[in-house]
Amino acid sequence: MSSEAACVNSNDSLPTSTGAGATPPRRFAALADRFGATASFLCAVHCALLPFVIAILPALGLGFLADHAIERGFVVFACTLATTMLVLGFRRHGSGKALALLFPGVALLLAGVLVDFERATTLHAALVTCGGTLVALAHIVNLRLSHRHDENCRH
Repeated sequence: MSSEAACVNSNDSLPTSTGAGATPPRRFAALADRFGATASFLCAVHCALLPFVIAILPALGLGFLADHAIERGFVVFACTLATTMLVLGFRRHGSGKALALLFPGVALLLAGVLVDFERATTLHAALVTCGGTLVALAHIVNLRLSHRHDENCRH
């Protein structure tokens, strides 16, 4: 028996249909959490490095990465994905640990995009970097909480 087959997810007994109020299939939920964690981490790296590389982005053809509309759109997408997946995760595992990371992360992200980027570049970068990191960690915690091990689990 493979180690993956030996492990049991805590939502095995929950419905996997896509009807109203149903829990999404666990593979989709895990994939969405992994995607959200990766995207949030990349966002945090992007926001941390942007003040240092903003001058060379146009030369590399990447000037669009410095556009505030792109950033705001990405923050809204990341917050929506994270909130959806972590609320569904909470319904599966019942632990508020991931939500405890999510809510301050979303607040920091939203505060960061509201800060005047031109006047407070460092504050903007710090807020969105910390917020993106917290949202990424929330996705990772949600993944860990959604995966329940049993005595046959080998990983």
